Amino acid sequence: MYVLMVLVFVLGYAAIALEHPLKIDKAASALITGVLCWTLYILGAEGIVDFSAIPAFFFEMISEGGRELNQHETIVEYVAHFQLLEHVGEIASILFFLLGAMTIVEVIDAHEGFRLITDRVTTTNRVKLIWILSILTFFFSAALDNLTTAIVMAALLKKLMKGKDDLWMFAGMVVLAANAGGAWSPIGDVTTIMLWIGGQVSAMNIILMLIAPSLVCMLLPLIVLSFRMKGDVERPASVTEREHQEDPTTPAERKLVFFLGVGGLLFVPIFKTFTHLPPFMGMLFSLGVMWVVTELIHKGKLAEIKSKHTVIGVLKKVDVPTIFFFLGILTAVAALQSAGHLVQLAGFLEDKVGNMYAINIIIGLLSSIVDNVPLVAGAMGMYDVGPFIQGQSYPMDHAFWEFLAYCAGTGGSCLIIGSAAGVAIMGIMKIDFIWYLKKITWLALIGYLAGAAVYILMQSMHG
Repeated sequence: MYVLMVLVFVLGYAAIALEHPLKIDKAASALITGVLCWTLYILGAEGIVDFSAIPAFFFEMISEGGRELNQHETIVEYVAHFQLLEHVGEIASILFFLLGAMTIVEVIDAHEGFRLITDRVTTTNRVKLIWILSILTFFFSAALDNLTTAIVMAALLKKLMKGKDDLWMFAGMVVLAANAGGAWSPIGDVTTIMLWIGGQVSAMNIILMLIAPSLVCMLLPLIVLSFRMKGDVERPASVTEREHQEDPTTPAERKLVFFLGVGGLLFVPIFKTFTHLPPFMGMLFSLGVMWVVTELIHKGKLAEIKSKHTVIGVLKKVDVPTIFFFLGILTAVAALQSAGHLVQLAGFLEDKVGNMYAINIIIGLLSSIVDNVPLVAGAMGMYDVGPFIQGQSYPMDHAFWEFLAYCAGTGGSCLIIGSAAGVAIMGIMKIDFIWYLKKITWLALIGYLAGAAVYILMQSMHG
């Protein structure tokens, strides 16, 4: 079963990659892969899970329920009711965060709030536009996070251009810039957040040490594209007076909803810092506030008009297949994590590779195939935070942890399903996996390796 799980994951991954030739939506493939991986795991749990390694509190919980189980039943119960539900809780927090952010962005869009930005971006020159949007994405990602930023920028792109080739190319660069921007900020990427909360890195140090490599990671692909892109993008037709009559929003409403929405997104990391609650709680609070405000704004209007602008009406436009795709792929990866595949992989790298920088570069590239969260969690579990002992422990702000944050944060850009930002963009913009592999992967790779080289050079200069 252990090997079969890997085979199912690889086949499922191939089905996702070949979504367009197969004409099967990637969400369906991801869901089937996730369920099958867990099914195989629980069927072979007795041969995979070490009975003696099951925590004592689980036996206490079972006995309090008045049940007596044999070894096989205990292992199966442990997998089904503890490991699976624990992962479901983690995955649900990501899905609720994504759902809340997508809904807020759709509400802003319904009120034409993004016109406050698009009306000021007047250039149609491809080179100028991709530089403007990439730099905006880079710094937005550090302040918000790469997932939220990707969702916001996807909405902006649709307002600034309409050709599919342009939309996909710019969206690919948004993925690169969002992941690069999230890597150097303690709140910009989920893996950096994990290392910050775990005590592996400090906030100011991670900013100082990773901003230069992250900038290079974004700038090199931008420079390359600047020599390859020519001409102007085609802007979407402006909203006509007839459309304004059918879908009326006033300048005051646009400004209020835009600033309320962006303020709500910026509030999420602040809420987390003060309450220590998961980010999705802050996102749901922001959505709740926006829900109340939009209901009050439109309460005196006709039901037909009101339904297009309040959260209830906007929810119909939220991309639900993307939510299911996230659920499926994260569930599949969680099964591999629980079964020990990822920990075994991390141990293999330590034994066979050994070099700290090489290990992190490989982890970064692997994070484009397997979710970076369990990979980083595996690395955090392999090494303690304490006095330096090679292969056993690294102190806070050691180069190993800093470089892990960079590699895990930016390496996922090499494939479109290798990061939360990429998955969101893939779902919203309907980007083809193979297209991204041909057009963007090589750019992401040269940026990733260049940034890694900059970090290693900085370390050698510091001695």
